[in-house]
Amino acid sequence: MQKSDPRKVIDWNDVRKHKYGHLSESASQYQEATDILELGHFTWDKYLKETCSVPAPVHCFKQSYTPPSNEFKISMKLEAQDPRNTTSTCIATVVGLTGARLRLRLDGSDNKNDFWRLVDSAEIQPIGNCEKNGGMLQPPLGFRLNASSWPMFLLKTLNGAEMAPIRIFHKEPPSPSHNFFKMGMKLEAVDRKNPHFICPATIGEVRGSEVLVTFDGWRGAFDYWCRFDSRDIFPVGWCSLTGDNLQPPGTKVCIYLNKNGSTGPHLDKKKVQQLPDHFGPAQASVVLQQAVQACIDCAYHQKTVFGFLKQGHGGAVISAVFDREQHTLNLPAVNSITYVLRFLEKLCHNLRSDNLFGNQPFTQTHLSPTTTEYSHSHDRYLPGETFALGNSLARSLEPHSDSMDSTLNPTNLVSTSQNLRNPGYRPLLPSCGLPLSTASAVRRFCSRGSDRRDASRQSGRDPSSWTVEDVMQFVREADPQLGPHADLFRKHEIDGKALLLLRSDMMMKYMGLKLGPALKLSYHIDRLKQGKF
Repeated sequence: MQKSDPRKVIDWNDVRKHKYGHLSESASQYQEATDILELGHFTWDKYLKETCSVPAPVHCFKQSYTPPSNEFKISMKLEAQDPRNTTSTCIATVVGLTGARLRLRLDGSDNKNDFWRLVDSAEIQPIGNCEKNGGMLQPPLGFRLNASSWPMFLLKTLNGAEMAPIRIFHKEPPSPSHNFFKMGMKLEAVDRKNPHFICPATIGEVRGSEVLVTFDGWRGAFDYWCRFDSRDIFPVGWCSLTGDNLQPPGTKVCIYLNKNGSTGPHLDKKKVQQLPDHFGPAQASVVLQQAVQACIDCAYHQKTVFGFLKQGHGGAVISAVFDREQHTLNLPAVNSITYVLRFLEKLCHNLRSDNLFGNQPFTQTHLSPTTTEYSHSHDRYLPGETFALGNSLARSLEPHSDSMDSTLNPTNLVSTSQNLRNPGYRPLLPSCGLPLSTASAVRRFCSRGSDRRDASRQSGRDPSSWTVEDVMQFVREADPQLGPHADLFRKHEIDGKALLLLRSDMMMKYMGLKLGPALKLSYHIDRLKQGKF
Protein backbone atom coordinates (compact mmCIF):
# COMPACT_ATOMS: atom_id res chain seq x y z
CA MET A 1 0.00 0.00 0.00
CA GLN A 2 1.30 3.38 -0.93
CA LYS A 3 2.15 5.58 2.02
CA SER A 4 0.16 8.77 2.42
CA ASP A 5 1.99 11.86 1.28
CA PRO A 6 2.42 14.33 4.18
CA ARG A 7 2.45 17.18 1.66
CA LYS A 8 -1.28 16.66 1.08
CA VAL A 9 -2.05 18.31 4.42
CA ILE A 10 -0.81 21.86 4.01
CA ASP A 11 -2.14 24.73 6.08
CA TRP A 12 -1.85 27.51 3.51
CA ASN A 13 -4.79 29.10 5.32
CA ASP A 14 -2.48 30.14 8.15
CA VAL A 15 -0.17 31.81 5.67
CA ARG A 16 -3.02 33.85 4.24
CA LYS A 17 -4.37 34.76 7.66
CA HIS A 18 -1.00 36.30 8.45
CA LYS A 19 -0.75 38.31 5.23
CA TYR A 20 -4.31 38.84 4.03
CA GLY A 21 -6.68 38.07 6.89
CA HIS A 22 -9.15 35.20 7.09
CA LEU A 23 -9.76 33.80 3.60
CA SER A 24 -10.77 30.18 4.11
CA GLU A 25 -11.73 27.74 6.83
CA SER A 26 -9.31 24.91 6.07
CA ALA A 27 -6.26 24.06 4.01
CA SER A 28 -8.44 21.89 1.78
CA GLN A 29 -9.94 25.12 0.46
CA TYR A 30 -6.55 26.28 -0.81
CA GLN A 31 -7.84 26.65 -4.35
CA GLU A 32 -10.72 28.89 -3.25
CA ALA A 33 -8.30 31.08 -1.33
CA THR A 34 -5.89 31.50 -4.22
CA ASP A 35 -8.74 32.05 -6.69
CA ILE A 36 -9.60 35.40 -5.17
CA LEU A 37 -6.06 36.74 -5.04
CA GLU A 38 -5.56 39.48 -7.59
CA LEU A 39 -2.07 39.67 -9.03
CA GLY A 40 -1.61 43.13 -10.48
CA HIS A 41 -3.76 43.33 -13.63
CA PHE A 42 -4.12 39.54 -13.72
CA THR A 43 -6.68 37.65 -11.62
CA TRP A 44 -6.30 33.88 -11.20
CA ASP A 45 -9.97 33.47 -10.29
CA LYS A 46 -11.24 34.89 -13.57
CA TYR A 47 -8.49 33.25 -15.60
CA LEU A 48 -9.14 29.75 -14.23
CA LYS A 49 -12.86 30.10 -14.97
CA GLU A 50 -12.22 31.42 -18.48
CA THR A 51 -9.88 28.54 -19.29
CA CYS A 52 -11.95 25.91 -17.43
CA SER A 53 -8.77 24.72 -15.75
CA VAL A 54 -7.57 23.80 -12.27
CA PRO A 55 -4.36 24.67 -10.43
CA ALA A 56 -1.82 21.97 -9.65
CA PRO A 57 -2.14 20.91 -5.97
CA VAL A 58 0.51 22.22 -3.61
CA HIS A 59 1.86 18.75 -2.87
CA CYS A 60 3.08 18.52 -6.50
CA PHE A 61 5.85 21.05 -5.89
CA LYS A 62 9.25 21.06 -4.22
CA GLN A 63 8.49 24.34 -2.47
CA SER A 64 8.19 25.29 1.18
CA TYR A 65 4.69 24.97 2.62
CA THR A 66 5.08 28.49 3.97
CA PRO A 67 7.11 30.66 1.56
CA PRO A 68 10.41 31.54 3.26
CA SER A 69 11.14 35.09 4.36
CA ASN A 70 13.79 36.99 2.42
CA GLU A 71 16.08 38.87 4.81
CA PHE A 72 18.99 39.19 2.41
CA LYS A 73 20.30 42.62 1.43
CA ILE A 74 21.96 43.99 -1.67
CA SER A 75 25.78 43.53 -1.61
CA MET A 76 25.74 40.67 0.92
CA LYS A 77 28.19 37.88 0.08
CA LEU A 78 27.62 34.14 0.24
CA GLU A 79 28.82 30.89 -1.30
CA ALA A 80 27.04 29.55 -4.39
CA GLN A 81 27.44 26.81 -6.95
CA ASP A 82 28.60 28.08 -10.33
CA PRO A 83 25.55 27.38 -12.54
CA ARG A 84 27.86 26.85 -15.54
CA ASN A 85 30.16 24.50 -13.63
CA THR A 86 28.21 22.91 -10.79
CA THR A 87 31.26 21.16 -9.34
CA SER A 88 32.68 24.55 -8.30
CA THR A 89 31.67 26.57 -5.25
CA CYS A 90 32.29 30.31 -5.67
CA ILE A 91 31.84 33.59 -3.86
CA ALA A 92 28.66 35.39 -4.96
CA THR A 93 27.21 38.82 -4.27
CA VAL A 94 23.51 39.62 -3.94
CA VAL A 95 22.75 42.16 -6.69
CA GLY A 96 18.95 41.90 -6.73
CA LEU A 97 15.98 40.90 -4.59
CA THR A 98 12.43 40.00 -5.55
CA GLY A 99 9.97 37.97 -3.50
CA ALA A 100 11.71 34.91 -2.10
CA ARG A 101 14.44 35.02 -4.75
CA LEU A 102 17.94 36.44 -5.01
CA ARG A 103 19.78 37.68 -8.06
CA LEU A 104 23.41 36.60 -7.68
CA ARG A 105 26.62 37.54 -9.44
CA LEU A 106 29.75 35.44 -9.04
CA ASP A 107 32.69 37.57 -7.90
CA GLY A 108 35.20 37.71 -10.73
CA SER A 109 32.49 37.24 -13.36
CA ASP A 110 30.61 39.88 -15.37
CA ASN A 111 27.02 41.05 -15.25
CA LYS A 112 26.04 38.90 -18.24
CA ASN A 113 26.03 35.69 -16.16
CA ASP A 114 23.81 36.68 -13.23
CA PHE A 115 21.44 33.98 -12.00
CA TRP A 116 18.51 33.60 -9.62
CA ARG A 117 18.13 31.34 -6.58
CA LEU A 118 15.43 30.90 -3.96
CA VAL A 119 16.46 31.85 -0.44
CA ASP A 120 15.89 28.22 0.63
CA SER A 121 18.04 26.75 -2.16
CA ALA A 122 20.65 24.18 -1.15
CA GLU A 123 22.94 25.73 -3.77
CA ILE A 124 23.61 28.79 -1.60
CA GLN A 125 25.41 28.64 1.75
CA PRO A 126 27.01 31.04 4.24
CA ILE A 127 30.65 32.04 3.76
CA GLY A 128 32.86 29.39 5.33
CA ASN A 129 30.63 26.42 4.60
CA CYS A 130 32.86 25.14 1.76
CA GLU A 131 36.01 25.19 3.89
CA LYS A 132 34.17 23.65 6.84
CA ASN A 133 33.31 20.66 4.65
CA GLY A 134 36.86 20.25 3.35
CA GLY A 135 36.37 22.02 0.03
CA MET A 136 38.04 24.99 -1.63
CA LEU A 137 36.46 28.06 -3.14
CA GLN A 138 37.05 28.21 -6.89
CA PRO A 139 37.10 31.06 -9.43
CA PRO A 140 33.97 31.18 -11.61
CA LEU A 141 34.00 29.85 -15.14
CA GLY A 142 35.34 32.66 -17.30
CA PHE A 143 37.23 34.31 -14.42
CA ARG A 144 38.27 37.67 -15.83
CA LEU A 145 41.77 37.69 -14.32
CA ASN A 146 44.70 35.31 -14.49
CA ALA A 147 43.98 32.11 -12.56
CA SER A 148 47.13 32.59 -10.47
CA SER A 149 45.68 35.83 -9.09
CA TRP A 150 42.62 34.06 -7.64
CA PRO A 151 43.89 33.71 -4.00
CA MET A 152 44.73 37.40 -3.73
CA PHE A 153 41.47 38.34 -5.48
CA LEU A 154 39.57 36.21 -2.96
CA LEU A 155 41.23 37.94 -0.01
CA LYS A 156 40.47 41.39 -1.37
CA THR A 157 36.88 40.41 -2.18
CA LEU A 158 36.10 39.20 1.33
CA ASN A 159 38.06 41.88 3.19
CA GLY A 160 35.53 44.17 4.87
CA ALA A 161 32.60 42.67 2.94
CA GLU A 162 29.17 42.12 4.52
CA MET A 163 28.68 38.37 4.90
CA ALA A 164 25.12 37.05 4.82
CA PRO A 165 24.44 35.75 8.37
CA ILE A 166 23.68 32.07 8.86
CA ARG A 167 20.26 32.78 10.39
CA ILE A 168 18.77 34.13 7.12
CA PHE A 169 19.48 30.92 5.17
CA HIS A 170 16.68 28.37 4.99
CA LYS A 171 16.66 24.59 4.69
CA GLU A 172 15.64 23.35 1.26
CA PRO A 173 12.21 21.62 1.27
CA PRO A 174 11.97 17.88 0.48
CA SER A 175 10.98 16.59 -2.93
CA PRO A 176 7.49 15.13 -3.51
CA SER A 177 7.43 11.34 -3.28
CA HIS A 178 6.78 11.11 -7.03
CA ASN A 179 5.43 13.07 -10.00
CA PHE A 180 1.85 14.09 -9.11
CA PHE A 181 1.41 16.47 -12.05
CA LYS A 182 -1.26 15.90 -14.69
CA MET A 183 -1.57 17.44 -18.12
CA GLY A 184 -3.57 20.69 -18.13
CA MET A 185 -2.84 21.74 -14.55
CA LYS A 186 -2.05 25.43 -14.03
CA LEU A 187 0.98 26.77 -12.17
CA GLU A 188 3.40 29.68 -11.95
CA ALA A 189 6.84 29.19 -13.51
CA VAL A 190 10.12 30.99 -14.08
CA ASP A 191 10.67 32.03 -17.69
CA ARG A 192 14.13 30.53 -18.19
CA LYS A 193 14.91 32.82 -21.11
CA ASN A 194 14.01 35.83 -18.95
CA PRO A 195 14.58 34.41 -15.45
CA HIS A 196 13.53 37.59 -13.67
CA PHE A 197 9.96 36.85 -14.84
CA ILE A 198 7.48 34.41 -13.28
CA CYS A 199 4.51 33.73 -15.53
CA PRO A 200 1.25 31.73 -15.63
CA ALA A 201 1.89 28.33 -17.16
CA THR A 202 0.30 24.97 -17.93
CA ILE A 203 1.55 21.40 -17.70
CA GLY A 204 1.62 20.48 -21.39
CA GLU A 205 2.80 16.90 -21.03
CA VAL A 206 3.98 14.46 -18.36
CA ARG A 207 6.70 11.93 -19.17
CA GLY A 208 8.12 9.89 -16.28
CA SER A 209 9.83 12.29 -13.88
CA GLU A 210 9.70 15.14 -16.45
CA VAL A 211 6.99 17.71 -17.15
CA LEU A 212 6.62 20.10 -20.08
CA VAL A 213 6.04 23.65 -18.83
CA THR A 214 4.16 25.68 -21.44
CA PHE A 215 3.66 29.43 -20.99
CA ASP A 216 0.13 30.61 -21.56
CA GLY A 217 -0.21 32.82 -24.62
CA TRP A 218 3.28 32.29 -26.04
CA ARG A 219 2.79 29.44 -28.54
CA GLY A 220 5.78 27.41 -27.45
CA ALA A 221 8.37 30.18 -27.70
CA PHE A 222 9.48 29.79 -24.08
CA ASP A 223 8.41 26.22 -23.21
CA TYR A 224 10.82 23.86 -21.49
CA TRP A 225 11.04 20.39 -19.96
CA CYS A 226 12.05 20.06 -16.32
CA ARG A 227 11.90 17.55 -13.49
CA PHE A 228 8.76 17.49 -11.38
CA ASP A 229 10.82 18.67 -8.39
CA SER A 230 12.31 21.70 -10.18
CA ARG A 231 12.66 24.82 -8.02
CA ASP A 232 11.56 26.94 -11.02
CA ILE A 233 7.88 25.98 -10.76
CA PHE A 234 5.41 27.13 -8.12
CA PRO A 235 1.77 26.63 -7.12
CA VAL A 236 -0.87 29.14 -8.19
CA GLY A 237 -0.81 32.06 -5.75
CA TRP A 238 2.90 31.80 -4.90
CA CYS A 239 3.80 35.25 -6.22
CA SER A 240 1.01 36.91 -4.29
CA LEU A 241 2.36 35.38 -1.08
CA THR A 242 6.00 36.25 -1.65
CA GLY A 243 5.46 39.70 -3.16
CA ASP A 244 7.03 38.65 -6.45
CA ASN A 245 5.65 40.14 -9.67
CA LEU A 246 3.58 37.69 -11.72
CA GLN A 247 3.53 38.57 -15.41
CA PRO A 248 0.15 38.32 -17.19
CA PRO A 249 -0.34 35.61 -19.86
CA GLY A 250 1.36 36.45 -23.14
CA THR A 251 -0.35 38.38 -25.88
CA LYS A 252 0.86 39.60 -29.29
CA VAL A 253 2.77 42.71 -28.66
CA CYS A 254 4.44 43.98 -31.70
CA ILE A 255 6.20 47.19 -32.72
CA TYR A 256 6.76 47.99 -36.41
CA LEU A 257 9.73 49.86 -37.87
CA ASN A 258 9.28 52.57 -40.49
CA LYS A 259 12.37 52.15 -42.65
CA ASN A 260 11.23 54.99 -44.91
CA GLY A 261 10.99 57.42 -42.01
CA SER A 262 13.55 60.04 -41.11
CA THR A 263 16.50 58.54 -39.25
CA GLY A 264 17.75 61.97 -38.20
CA PRO A 265 21.35 63.01 -37.61
CA HIS A 266 22.26 60.25 -35.16
CA LEU A 267 21.14 56.98 -36.82
CA ASP A 268 22.78 55.35 -39.83
CA LYS A 269 20.02 54.82 -42.41
CA LYS A 270 21.84 51.89 -44.02
CA LYS A 271 21.97 50.06 -40.70
CA VAL A 272 18.31 50.85 -40.05
CA GLN A 273 17.45 49.30 -43.42
CA GLN A 274 19.07 46.05 -42.30
CA LEU A 275 16.92 45.76 -39.16
CA PRO A 276 13.86 43.49 -39.07
CA ASP A 277 10.53 45.06 -40.07
CA HIS A 278 9.15 44.57 -36.56
CA PHE A 279 10.17 43.70 -33.01
CA GLY A 280 8.10 40.98 -31.36
CA PRO A 281 5.65 39.49 -30.87
CA ALA A 282 6.98 39.25 -27.34
CA GLN A 283 6.43 40.65 -23.88
CA ALA A 284 6.25 44.43 -23.81
CA SER A 285 9.50 44.74 -21.83
CA VAL A 286 11.31 42.57 -24.37
CA VAL A 287 9.97 44.57 -27.33
CA LEU A 288 11.05 47.82 -25.71
CA GLN A 289 14.53 46.43 -25.11
CA GLN A 290 14.82 45.25 -28.71
CA ALA A 291 13.73 48.59 -30.17
CA VAL A 292 15.95 50.73 -27.92
CA GLN A 293 18.94 48.42 -28.44
CA ALA A 294 18.41 48.65 -32.19
CA CYS A 295 18.58 52.46 -32.00
CA ILE A 296 21.86 52.20 -30.09
CA ASP A 297 23.33 49.66 -32.50
CA CYS A 298 22.40 51.80 -35.52
CA ALA A 299 23.86 55.00 -34.09
CA TYR A 300 26.87 56.69 -35.63
CA HIS A 301 27.98 57.21 -32.05
CA GLN A 302 26.43 54.97 -29.39
CA LYS A 303 27.26 57.43 -26.63
CA THR A 304 24.85 59.93 -28.17
CA VAL A 305 21.80 57.65 -27.99
CA PHE A 306 22.83 56.30 -24.60
CA GLY A 307 22.97 59.85 -23.30
CA PHE A 308 19.25 60.36 -23.95
CA LEU A 309 18.36 57.55 -21.52
CA LYS A 310 18.18 57.49 -17.75
CA GLN A 311 18.40 54.56 -15.37
CA GLY A 312 14.99 52.86 -14.96
CA HIS A 313 13.77 50.18 -12.56
CA GLY A 314 12.63 46.60 -13.05
CA GLY A 315 12.88 46.43 -16.84
CA ALA A 316 15.30 44.91 -19.34
CA VAL A 317 18.92 45.96 -19.83
CA ILE A 318 20.36 47.69 -22.87
CA SER A 319 24.07 48.18 -23.52
CA ALA A 320 26.40 50.41 -25.48
CA VAL A 321 30.13 50.53 -26.06
CA PHE A 322 31.91 53.88 -26.02
CA ASP A 323 35.02 55.39 -24.49
CA ARG A 324 36.46 51.86 -24.86
CA GLU A 325 34.12 50.52 -22.20
CA GLN A 326 30.82 48.70 -22.13
CA HIS A 327 27.99 50.60 -20.43
CA THR A 328 24.65 49.14 -19.36
CA LEU A 329 21.38 50.75 -18.35
CA ASN A 330 18.10 49.41 -16.98
CA LEU A 331 14.91 50.37 -18.83
CA PRO A 332 11.66 50.97 -16.93
CA ALA A 333 9.27 48.08 -16.26
CA VAL A 334 6.44 48.01 -18.84
CA ASN A 335 3.59 45.68 -19.76
CA SER A 336 1.57 47.55 -22.37
CA ILE A 337 2.05 48.39 -26.02
CA THR A 338 0.79 51.91 -25.31
CA TYR A 339 3.62 52.67 -22.91
CA VAL A 340 6.22 51.16 -25.26
CA LEU A 341 5.06 53.42 -28.09
CA ARG A 342 5.06 56.51 -25.89
CA PHE A 343 8.57 55.76 -24.66
CA LEU A 344 9.86 55.24 -28.21
CA GLU A 345 8.08 58.36 -29.45
CA LYS A 346 9.85 60.44 -26.81
CA LEU A 347 13.22 58.84 -27.57
CA CYS A 348 12.85 59.33 -31.33
CA HIS A 349 11.84 62.95 -30.82
CA ASN A 350 15.12 63.50 -28.96
CA LEU A 351 16.98 61.70 -31.76
CA ARG A 352 15.17 63.86 -34.35
CA SER A 353 14.00 60.68 -36.08
CA ASP A 354 10.23 61.07 -35.69
CA ASN A 355 7.74 58.51 -37.01
CA LEU A 356 10.25 55.66 -36.80
CA PHE A 357 8.02 53.21 -34.86
CA GLY A 358 4.32 52.36 -34.90
CA ASN A 359 1.80 49.68 -33.90
CA GLN A 360 0.80 49.00 -37.52
CA PRO A 361 2.96 47.73 -40.43
CA PHE A 362 4.52 50.40 -42.67
CA THR A 363 4.87 50.13 -46.43
CA GLN A 364 8.55 49.36 -46.74
CA THR A 365 10.81 50.39 -49.63
CA HIS A 366 14.13 48.67 -49.00
CA LEU A 367 17.40 50.14 -50.17
CA SER A 368 19.56 48.00 -52.41
CA PRO A 369 21.77 46.10 -50.01
CA THR A 370 25.35 47.18 -50.57
CA THR A 371 26.56 45.48 -47.41
CA THR A 372 25.49 42.65 -45.14
CA GLU A 373 26.77 44.36 -42.05
CA TYR A 374 23.50 43.83 -40.16
CA SER A 375 22.03 40.82 -41.90
CA HIS A 376 23.50 38.34 -39.44
CA SER A 377 22.59 40.14 -36.23
CA HIS A 378 18.80 39.78 -36.26
CA ASP A 379 19.01 37.16 -33.50
CA ARG A 380 19.88 40.06 -31.22
CA TYR A 381 16.25 41.14 -31.44
CA LEU A 382 14.55 37.77 -30.94
CA PRO A 383 12.37 37.38 -27.84
CA GLY A 384 13.96 36.06 -24.69
CA GLU A 385 17.37 37.70 -24.81
CA THR A 386 17.01 40.26 -22.04
CA PHE A 387 18.18 40.53 -18.46
CA ALA A 388 17.00 42.81 -15.68
CA LEU A 389 19.19 44.33 -13.00
CA GLY A 390 16.50 43.69 -10.45
CA ASN A 391 18.00 45.90 -7.74
CA SER A 392 14.54 46.82 -6.49
CA LEU A 393 11.13 45.24 -6.30
CA ALA A 394 8.93 45.58 -9.36
CA ARG A 395 7.01 48.83 -9.54
CA SER A 396 3.77 49.70 -11.25
CA LEU A 397 3.31 47.86 -14.52
CA GLU A 398 1.68 50.91 -16.09
CA PRO A 399 3.83 53.94 -15.26
CA HIS A 400 2.36 57.38 -15.87
CA SER A 401 3.85 59.94 -18.18
CA ASP A 402 6.05 61.46 -15.48
CA SER A 403 7.69 58.08 -15.01
CA MET A 404 8.33 57.79 -18.70
CA ASP A 405 9.77 61.28 -18.92
CA SER A 406 12.10 60.55 -16.02
CA THR A 407 13.74 57.72 -17.94
CA LEU A 408 14.67 59.91 -20.88
CA ASN A 409 17.20 62.73 -20.67
CA PRO A 410 16.25 66.06 -22.27
CA THR A 411 17.64 66.73 -25.71
CA ASN A 412 19.84 69.61 -24.65
CA LEU A 413 21.98 67.36 -22.45
CA VAL A 414 23.55 65.67 -25.47
CA SER A 415 25.27 67.36 -28.37
CA THR A 416 23.66 66.82 -31.75
CA SER A 417 26.81 67.64 -33.65
CA GLN A 418 27.57 65.46 -36.63
CA ASN A 419 31.14 65.35 -35.36
CA LEU A 420 30.04 62.80 -32.77
CA ARG A 421 29.49 60.15 -35.43
CA ASN A 422 31.60 57.06 -35.03
CA PRO A 423 32.11 54.97 -38.18
CA GLY A 424 32.95 51.99 -36.01
CA TYR A 425 36.06 50.41 -37.46
CA ARG A 426 39.65 51.51 -37.61
CA PRO A 427 41.36 50.79 -40.95
CA LEU A 428 43.25 47.55 -41.29
CA LEU A 429 45.14 46.74 -44.48
CA PRO A 430 45.06 43.03 -45.34
CA SER A 431 48.10 41.20 -46.62
CA CYS A 432 48.07 38.75 -49.46
CA GLY A 433 48.29 35.98 -46.86
CA LEU A 434 44.72 36.56 -45.66
CA PRO A 435 42.02 34.19 -46.92
CA LEU A 436 39.34 35.62 -49.17
CA SER A 437 36.61 35.86 -46.50
CA THR A 438 38.89 37.49 -43.95
CA ALA A 439 40.47 39.82 -46.51
CA SER A 440 37.09 40.92 -47.87
CA ALA A 441 35.87 41.57 -44.35
CA VAL A 442 38.93 43.68 -43.60
CA ARG A 443 38.60 45.57 -46.88
CA ARG A 444 35.02 46.42 -45.96
CA PHE A 445 36.25 47.68 -42.61
CA CYS A 446 38.77 49.90 -44.38
CA SER A 447 36.30 51.34 -46.87
CA ARG A 448 33.21 51.71 -44.69
CA GLY A 449 32.68 55.27 -43.63
CA SER A 450 35.99 56.48 -45.06
CA ASP A 451 34.39 59.77 -45.98
CA ARG A 452 33.87 60.44 -42.29
CA ARG A 453 37.35 59.50 -41.05
CA ASP A 454 40.08 61.99 -40.38
CA ALA A 455 43.75 61.40 -41.13
CA SER A 456 44.63 60.20 -37.66
CA ARG A 457 41.94 57.52 -37.76
CA GLN A 458 43.12 56.27 -41.16
CA SER A 459 46.59 55.63 -39.81
CA GLY A 460 45.36 53.36 -37.00
CA ARG A 461 45.73 49.82 -38.38
CA ASP A 462 46.13 47.80 -35.18
CA PRO A 463 43.26 45.38 -34.41
CA SER A 464 44.40 45.34 -30.78
CA SER A 465 42.77 48.78 -30.53
CA TRP A 466 39.36 47.47 -31.67
CA THR A 467 36.36 47.86 -29.38
CA VAL A 468 33.94 45.05 -28.54
CA GLU A 469 31.63 46.30 -31.30
CA ASP A 470 34.51 46.21 -33.79
CA VAL A 471 35.24 42.61 -32.86
CA MET A 472 31.59 41.63 -33.23
CA GLN A 473 31.48 43.15 -36.69
CA PHE A 474 34.69 41.37 -37.69
CA VAL A 475 33.15 38.03 -36.68
CA ARG A 476 30.02 38.71 -38.73
CA GLU A 477 31.98 39.80 -41.78
CA ALA A 478 34.61 37.05 -41.64
CA ASP A 479 32.10 34.24 -42.12
CA PRO A 480 28.30 34.61 -42.39
CA GLN A 481 27.84 31.31 -40.54
CA LEU A 482 29.60 32.82 -37.52
CA GLY A 483 27.20 35.77 -37.36
CA PRO A 484 24.88 34.21 -34.72
CA HIS A 485 27.88 33.86 -32.38
CA ALA A 486 28.83 37.53 -32.53
CA ASP A 487 26.86 38.47 -29.41
CA LEU A 488 29.02 36.09 -27.37
CA PHE A 489 31.87 38.55 -27.84
CA ARG A 490 29.78 41.29 -26.26
CA LYS A 491 28.69 38.96 -23.47
CA HIS A 492 32.30 38.12 -22.61
CA GLU A 493 33.55 41.66 -23.33
CA ILE A 494 36.06 40.53 -25.96
CA ASP A 495 37.79 43.57 -27.43
CA GLY A 496 40.66 43.61 -29.94
CA LYS A 497 43.36 42.75 -27.41
CA ALA A 498 41.36 39.83 -26.01
CA LEU A 499 40.51 38.65 -29.54
CA LEU A 500 44.18 38.25 -30.44
CA LEU A 501 44.67 36.07 -27.32
CA LEU A 502 41.78 33.70 -28.00
CA ARG A 503 42.37 30.03 -28.79
CA SER A 504 39.87 27.43 -29.90
CA ASP A 505 40.01 25.56 -26.57
CA MET A 506 39.30 28.79 -24.67
CA MET A 507 36.30 29.57 -26.88
CA MET A 508 34.89 26.08 -26.30
CA LYS A 509 35.50 26.06 -22.55
CA TYR A 510 34.63 29.61 -21.56
CA MET A 511 32.32 30.82 -24.33
CA GLY A 512 30.43 27.58 -24.89
CA LEU A 513 31.17 27.33 -28.63
CA LYS A 514 31.10 23.99 -30.40
CA LEU A 515 34.24 22.66 -32.06
CA GLY A 516 33.35 23.73 -35.62
CA PRO A 517 32.69 27.44 -34.96
CA ALA A 518 35.63 27.59 -32.55
CA LEU A 519 38.01 26.23 -35.18
CA LYS A 520 36.68 28.65 -37.80
CA LEU A 521 37.09 31.62 -35.49
CA SER A 522 40.57 30.47 -34.49
CA TYR A 523 41.51 30.23 -38.17
CA HIS A 524 40.35 33.77 -38.93
CA ILE A 525 42.06 35.13 -35.82
CA ASP A 526 45.34 33.44 -36.80
CA ARG A 527 45.13 34.88 -40.31
CA LEU A 528 44.33 38.28 -38.85
CA LYS A 529 47.51 38.05 -36.76
CA GLN A 530 49.52 37.18 -39.85
CA GLY A 531 48.10 40.17 -41.67
CA LYS A 532 48.91 42.39 -38.67
CA PHE A 533 52.42 41.20 -38.01
